[in-house]
Amino acid sequence: MNNPRIISIGTAVPERSFTQQELSDLFNPSNPKIIKLFAQSHIKKRHLQLPVTEDHTIAEESPDDLLAKHRQGILSYGGEALSKALQEAGIAPEQLDYLICVTSTGYLCPGASALLTKQFGLRDNIHRLDVVGMGCNAAINAMQPLVQYLRFSPRSVGAMVCIENCSAAYIVNEEMGTAVVNSLFGDAAAAVVICGSEFEPIPATAGGYPAVADFESHIITDSMEAMRFDRVDNKLSFYLDRSIPYVLGNNVHFPVERLLKKNQLKKRQISWWVIHSGGKKVIDSIKVNLDLSDYDVRHTLSVLENYGNISSCSVLFSLHQLAYEGTVHPQDNGIIMAMGPGASIETALLRWV
Repeated sequence: MNNPRIISIGTAVPERSFTQQELSDLFNPSNPKIIKLFAQSHIKKRHLQLPVTEDHTIAEESPDDLLAKHRQGILSYGGEALSKALQEAGIAPEQLDYLICVTSTGYLCPGASALLTKQFGLRDNIHRLDVVGMGCNAAINAMQPLVQYLRFSPRSVGAMVCIENCSAAYIVNEEMGTAVVNSLFGDAAAAVVICGSEFEPIPATAGGYPAVADFESHIITDSMEAMRFDRVDNKLSFYLDRSIPYVLGNNVHFPVERLLKKNQLKKRQISWWVIHSGGKKVIDSIKVNLDLSDYDVRHTLSVLENYGNISSCSVLFSLHQLAYEGTVHPQDNGIIMAMGPGASIETALLRWV
């Protein structure tokens, strides 16, 4: 099979982490429902770039401050994630043929791919792509052009880097919708290195990672406005509709069934599920509608518990955990799934070799 192979994943987060109680104290809401929202979350801690003052409050950040924070995150923990992935794969930066960068938490021009090309001294003829604004599902969307490129250039190698500075889209107010976002999202970066089937030598570390066999999408345009960015006080503010867990759960079988049918598989032949850590209600809805167990989503829940919803980075964090767990076997099949604005459900079929 001419399926490109994942050969490494690198992850990184800002140095400082906060418990949910610490964050509730910092946001200091007066609404008891908001206080309860933070307290009842499945999340234990999140890593965030927050300007905490000496009197234990969050300093006001201008739109320029937030954009600067977004840029700094790309270069710091975005660069750290890519460096870790290249090191694990045994790939020198100048060997990369393709670089794709993903983010939904800020707009820069030149974008993240140009910034990282300069930072790492990548070749001046490297293929680049910036995927901006697709949301939590974007890692799977962005993986598709890289995988297709490697199918046509099987001796090549490329990387995808997801950088989500969700704290660059935080608004501090007493709105319940704002509180849902502020109680859920974290900052993170994740990088994946993928090589073509004829790339030599394939590193020994590749054993824990799968090949990428196929993709399937499902967009629910009736829920176009259910997940979106608004502008509040000239800043980005993410909006999540309360119906999202049910919308996603009721539609998740469509792309999964199509993916299985195309590849002549039954659901019982899927050994591993790598699902976006979108929030406890979203995860529960996916579980119920696909008849999955807590064991099936253990990595998903672990990422949510320790990092929060880290947008497009989430599925790569979970796949990284699975790879190092040592439980996969050659010929195992898996499905990686992420959900986001559109509303969209993105899936990919993974095969361990």
